[in-house]
Amino acid sequence: MGAIAVLLELEPATEVVDADVGEADIGARVRAVHAAPVTATDPSAHTLCGQPVDELEPEPYTPADTGAPWYPPEYHSRRCLDCDAALSGG
Repeated sequence: MGAIAVLLELEPATEVVDADVGEADIGARVRAVHAAPVTATDPSAHTLCGQPVDELEPEPYTPADTGAPWYPPEYHSRRCLDCDAALSGG
């Protein structure tokens, strides 16, 4: 497989207010990490598991070396198993 784009599937943004501190935490959590083949300079229209890329957020992660995972290591438990299988040939 050639170059891939790493894309994040996000949960809807939520606002959590900490009454003790008076702070609000507004953000979206990562639901899954997907991969899409890159055509020219842009990701293809769908991920390797078939999800439309226009619903996903780009992740600037690039593996540090050839043995590094295709996804950011902190999202190991959130990697899409179908994309992972497609990249590993299984």
